[in-house]
Amino acid sequence: MAIGYFINQYPKVSHSFIRREILALEARGETIHRWALRGWDADVVDQIDLSERERTRYLLKGGVMPLLIAGSAMLLRHPRRWLAAMRLTAKLSRRTDRSIPHHLVSFLEGAKLARELEVAGIRHLHTHFGTNAAEIAMLAATMAGIPYSITIHGSEEFDRPVQIKLGLKVAHAAFVAVITEFCASQVYRWAKLQDWAKITVVRCGLLADFLKAPPAPPVSAPHFVHIGRLSGVKGQLLLLEALAQVRRQGVPATLTLVGDGELRAEIEAAIARLDLTDAATITGWADEAEVRAQIVRARAMVMASFAEGLPIVVMEALALGRPVLATNVAAIADLVRTGETGWLYTPGSVTAIADAMLACARADEETLTRMGDAGRALVAERHDQMREAEKLHRLLLASVGERKAAA
Repeated sequence: MAIGYFINQYPKVSHSFIRREILALEARGETIHRWALRGWDADVVDQIDLSERERTRYLLKGGVMPLLIAGSAMLLRHPRRWLAAMRLTAKLSRRTDRSIPHHLVSFLEGAKLARELEVAGIRHLHTHFGTNAAEIAMLAATMAGIPYSITIHGSEEFDRPVQIKLGLKVAHAAFVAVITEFCASQVYRWAKLQDWAKITVVRCGLLADFLKAPPAPPVSAPHFVHIGRLSGVKGQLLLLEALAQVRRQGVPATLTLVGDGELRAEIEAAIARLDLTDAATITGWADEAEVRAQIVRARAMVMASFAEGLPIVVMEALALGRPVLATNVAAIADLVRTGETGWLYTPGSVTAIADAMLACARADEETLTRMGDAGRALVAERHDQMREAEKLHRLLLASVGERKAAA
């Protein structure tokens, strides 16, 4: 069967988990067609992402006119479906933080996607994230007359559930995949009771290149790595404060920040202000091979996030035998367990981060090896991408089968 995938921006450095999922489904023999709003001119650093970009169709690449033409064409071809999608747009426009014109643009984007879904013979549309992408996917599926589904990650969906009409999107979905049980609990809050049965945990995962890689021996130097966008929600400014505390206590800890983002200038200023110029480095975005190398060079990975889903980099670090130091938010505790696979601490506390870094810096090789082995085993047990893709595949087959039987 032909399956459509729609993402707001693809490929993207932080969306490697979507690429892995698509490739895992294709390994099961399915044909996956990729669509995105944007991303044709985005900077990507990984060769696989460059290949994915060539395979992706972009709704906004042709400008506004193709959207208007698609909106008119779908009205002429399927007036009932067009009106049903317009009624959904009216519901989405109430009690929201987006303007009515913004929702109308999403409607036209959905119309263009619907038209392309029909041409490609797509039988089911899947999207990641319950925000704008789910709105466009729901409207497109309505106009194309096919089922759609969502993978919800958090935490953005749970910051604005009323404004993004999360419950409405769940109600119209054939099924809803959630990446953790914590994520499921938050969707339950905003979904109608009769829709709870649609919600299934399908975890993000790693492929064999991570799961079967031999563990790297512990690093003796107190060197830490942080991987992620340089933004306020990631807490890097507090992490730098913690690093300065650790160094004031006589431990020569160092930190590499792998990533880039809107807070880079402020983070560079904080590095200078805290006298960490020789201790903290920003690499910018890196491809998967470099991310992996940075993890292996470090004693542990460290995070200071205020909100998360369950980051792939946590799985990657554990799979490579590195303990993880992280804040106790969302589902992080599923993988990061103090004394077992790393150190978990209260978000927002510089002292708590510093204490964990000190404990990791002072841990002996035997302790770090034990944590590395435990982390590898836990990730292999819970986050095998091929096994999780099989769960998603069954859901997709059931959706198409039910649609075929109804027809």
